[in-house]
Parts: sequence; C-alpha cells; structure tokens
Amino acid sequence: MRMQQVLQKKKKILFIVNPVSGMHRRDKLSDAIQRHVNIKKFIPEIKETAYAGHAVELSREAVAQKTDVVVAVGGDGTINEIASQIIGSETVLGIIPQGSGNGLARHLGIPRTILGAMRLINRQHVTEIDTASVNGIPFVSIAGVGFDALVAKLFAKGERRGFFSYAHLISTNFLYYKPKKYKIEFDDNPPVSTRALFISFANSNQFGYNTTIAPNALLRDGKLDVIIVQKPGIFDLPMIANLLLLRAIDKSRYVQSFRSDHFWISQKKNRIVNIDGEARKISKKLEVKVLPLSLKVIIPKHAIK
Repeated sequence: MRMQQVLQKKKKILFIVNPVSGMHRRDKLSDAIQRHVNIKKFIPEIKETAYAGHAVELSREAVAQKTDVVVAVGGDGTINEIASQIIGSETVLGIIPQGSGNGLARHLGIPRTILGAMRLINRQHVTEIDTASVNGIPFVSIAGVGFDALVAKLFAKGERRGFFSYAHLISTNFLYYKPKKYKIEFDDNPPVSTRALFISFANSNQFGYNTTIAPNALLRDGKLDVIIVQKPGIFDLPMIANLLLLRAIDKSRYVQSFRSDHFWISQKKNRIVNIDGEARKISKKLEVKVLPLSLKVIIPKHAIK
C-alpha cells in the first residue's frame, strides 16, 4: 500500500521529440532525457513526431489522459504545436530547446543544453504566461505579417538550419521585397494605416538568435507589442542589425510600436502569416487577441515577473 501511494505521487511526464530539430542524434537525445529525468518525481514517456502536425495529436492525447507535464523537445514550431493543445488546461509545458532560433526559450532564460533544461524541469517551478491567437490560431511567442513571414516560409523550405541560413535568406530577398499596405484597428488605440516591411505581434521579445524585435514585451501583462517596421535604406541595414542585437530596435526611426490586447489587421490579399516561426496562409483580415495567463510553463525561478 505504501509503495502504491509513492507511485501515485509521481507525475506523468511526456517528452515529445521533433527528430529533425537540433544537432543531437536521436538516440543520444532520448538517452540524455532518460538519464537526467528525476524518476523519483516523474513517470517518463518519450514519443517522436513522425510528420507535420503529429505533435498536435500527441499533446491532445496527453491532455485527455491528464498527463501532468508535456515537454516540447524542438524549436518554436514544436512548442507552438504542443502549446496549442494545452492552453487553458492543467497540463504544464516544459521546454528543451532544440530548434534553430529558440526565441521563446531565450526570452524565458531556459538553458539550451539538455542537462540544463532537464535540471530546470526536475525543479518544477511553474508560472502562467499569456498566449495569443490570430483568427483563432494560437501562438505563444511571435506572429506577424510581411517580410518576416516570407522569410519564415523560405526558411521552412530550405534544407539548412542555423543563423547563417536565416541571415542569407534575409539578405538575398530584402532588396527586392516591396512593402505592403496594412490597416490596423485597435480596441484601445486610434487606427493606423501604413505601408510596412513587416508588422510583428510580439508576446515574447525576439524572433530567435537573440534578435530582439520587441525589447519591452512581457509574457504576463495581458498585452502584445505591435511593432511596425518600415523598410530602411540598404546603407542603414548594419545599424538596424546592431539595434536588433542590442535590444534597442525601438530607438530606430523606422520603427513604431503600440501595445494592445485586441486588434484587427486588414491587407489587400490573403497573404502568409508568421505563427511562431511557421508560415501559414490565413485571410485578408486578421483578428489578433490575447489570452491572459492561459499557459502553464516551467521556467527558471527568477526568469519573469
């Protein structure tokens, strides 16, 4: 009877591994997870995704089975798929960053080594963060329209990952990209009509690779930072790149920012939208809204307020 009581206190934890993310071999990744998970606290299970959208199915099943913790082992796209099914539930999200940019993990201060991330998961410090949606499609970190959505689309099609591949796509497509017209209608600000290189809806502060597009974004304030970026001249690009890396892009004359929990963006065509690094084609008019404190996530104890 006593042994049964001890087992009942253990939490069910599911690791959903995207095998095409990261630099680790699949067998070494699974071995590392099994080696470092605290079996006194958890009953672990590891499942690999086999196709696009598989993480959605696996996490949906996990919530139905009342799994206590689901760990995304991958990049921001994998996190998005898993979070989309556990938003609003009692299931907690854990993260082992294995993607290219790892924007959300960097914002949250989650270690990018398996050992560091596993130690954090074993400590089980949980907080609630905001999420948001575009036409009902959830996102956790950043969504947006324009040039960054095009880059996300091209990056997904490419065979190579990493910062240099990402930077190469930007440099080869920037010169020929024509800014598009947008109208933004806010619940809590006057409307804005603009022609922009891109517009980001930022819950966290960066795209990844420490390129900070929204230096003041917070994950628990019930707001998104709406960042409108005009197309700079070719000779201003080095300055823009420096400001992104220095977390000072809001100081640029090419950037406007607003804060809102509910707004609409209208565009002339059904263009692609960047949803946590994944390109999605939605519709001409986008409704964007915040879901305050809707996702439980394991983070470092002093990472966010």
